[in-house]
Amino acid sequence: MPDKSILKYLRDIESAFNKLESCYIERYEEETLTPDRVNIRIRARFSNGYILEWNESVITEGENINHLGYRYHFQDKDNKIIFRYDNTPHFPQLDTFPNHKHLPGNVVTANRPAISEVLKELKKYVD
Repeated sequence: MPDKSILKYLRDIESAFNKLESCYIERYEEETLTPDRVNIRIRARFSNGYILEWNESVITEGENINHLGYRYHFQDKDNKIIFRYDNTPHFPQLDTFPNHKHLPGNVVTANRPAISEVLKELKKYVD
């Protein structure tokens, strides 16, 4: 059973996804590895065929949630990337290393966004 900080975080994520319009959740997985570590995998498909893949590995340290790894990938109906935030350490020249954002044909500096920021960004493509 996850600790209370992780449980709250998981409920916040679930609540944010439940508020999305014009989509359905194809996959929602919470994998508890230890009481203070959880992996989350979500796939939301929008009515226009766009997809958001949400993957995180989170751990608590005290009452803080720390992201060991994350990937927030948004693509169009033809499987072309719109954007992806992740912290895979493959762009050491960026100021926000290992955090960054993929755009079509480009990678830019970016810190890990909150779920509200990701959902706000994708709304211009799915509304």
